[in-house]
Amino acid sequence: MAFSPKRMVAELRVYARSNIRSREGFFFTLIFPIILILLFGAIFSGGGVSQTTVYVQNHDSGPISSAFISALNGTSNNCSSSASSGLCLKSVATNQNFSQYLSSKSASDGIVIPEGFSADFEANQKVNVTLFGNPASTTSAIVMGITSEVVNGFNLHGSAGVLGILSRTAVSSNYKYIDFLIPGLIGFSALTSPMFALVNISSTYRRDKVFKLLSLTPLTKTEWLLSKIIWYIGTTIMSFILMSAVGVYAFGAHITLNWGIGMFLVIGPFFFVSLGMLVGTISNSPESAAVVGNLVTFPMMFLSGTFFPVSSMPMYLQGVAHVLPLYYMIDGLNNVMIYGNYGPALFDGGLLVVLSMVVFALAVRFFRWRED
Repeated sequence: MAFSPKRMVAELRVYARSNIRSREGFFFTLIFPIILILLFGAIFSGGGVSQTTVYVQNHDSGPISSAFISALNGTSNNCSSSASSGLCLKSVATNQNFSQYLSSKSASDGIVIPEGFSADFEANQKVNVTLFGNPASTTSAIVMGITSEVVNGFNLHGSAGVLGILSRTAVSSNYKYIDFLIPGLIGFSALTSPMFALVNISSTYRRDKVFKLLSLTPLTKTEWLLSKIIWYIGTTIMSFILMSAVGVYAFGAHITLNWGIGMFLVIGPFFFVSLGMLVGTISNSPESAAVVGNLVTFPMMFLSGTFFPVSSMPMYLQGVAHVLPLYYMIDGLNNVMIYGNYGPALFDGGLLVVLSMVVFALAVRFFRWRED
């Protein structure tokens, strides 16, 4: 049967009315994200990190700069170990524009060692290292603290010059924690509402023979599923507007509006509606669907950078985060809303588009109106 936009819109209207009349659906779709942003925006102050990646650009070739880098490296036992802590240094070529390089990596933490560092220190001159960070980042304070300890150690035990620290911001110092929280909560909203709803609907409709009744109508499976995708794209956009308004007017958040945000507000719900439908379709009962849905959803809620930066997690959890689809939505939103870094954002969006098409095709393939 040919695709009919009219049938899809009719199904969308029916589903929209049922959700608008549902107090539970209204609460979790629009009110719950606002409660989260009020709660975290008011009390969340960040936490410690087990290991932090820091980019280092060394313009000096003398022994003191090498010793300084070795001391910083010594704060971490093993950068590849999930149990290690401290700073994990990554070298940056001297011909790179350091600020632009940090931006290209969507990073804020870095150290620049100036030319003549060793000679000035050995000549009993004061010399400074430049520390890049971001006041809104939970990792920058850790980097400053550890670097200050190393500098103090050099000053205490050194026999010549004195080290100092010059601080610079990698992104605008006007940014605050709430600016980084909003992209995470947008991703959270795009994940939870469609996933929980579609997992429940797809399993209970099969149990209650609702799909069997729908099979007697001209409505196709693709039209039915697309109507749900359009609805949750709309609710995600509404959640974005409400959360952004609360963030701006209650906490002074800085919202950078651009086309990239719209890209993720469409792709995210598309993927998670399809994934929720697929999970519910392949489950044998509503009970098993709920279990599988929670197993899929909860790791993404807490390991994708929703509330805590992925860079602050142990290395093995960072590896887990990079295989979770929600990570790429939140990372993409951070890139377009905070860093203005559209190259990585397009990669994140492109990856989500491919995943969405695959999962949508699988959902339609395994979705059956009638049971065998």
